[in-house]
Amino acid sequence: MTKKLKQLLMATGLMALASCSAVNLNPFSSDTKKQSRTPQNATAYICDGNKQFYVRMLNNGNDAWLIYPDHEVNLTKSTDNKNHFTSGVITLMMNGDETTLDDGEKISYTGCKPQIKK
Repeated sequence: MTKKLKQLLMATGLMALASCSAVNLNPFSSDTKKQSRTPQNATAYICDGNKQFYVRMLNNGNDAWLIYPDHEVNLTKSTDNKNHFTSGVITLMMNGDETTLDDGEKISYTGCKPQIKK
């Protein structure tokens, strides 16, 4: 192998090593800040039994967007009670620290308290 070829291979190897130092080889690390798990513009509610859901108020408070971990549902304000929102099946009664959520069969959240953002 000639001296020039050895120098070329050495230079190529050093450039390759230098470029690797800029590459993050750990796919689980990140330089970005941790993002909140709370959906944007939503309030978290923690209920009895450590059950949790989120609510985002929309349409000047006439709609409550109910956010579960796996899906979302729009609830409209009842005409007879300003704190009562429903989809026909799901019912959300917002009374401060005594908020309840019920879908009739599967879910019954009681004693739900809004979590104040710090």
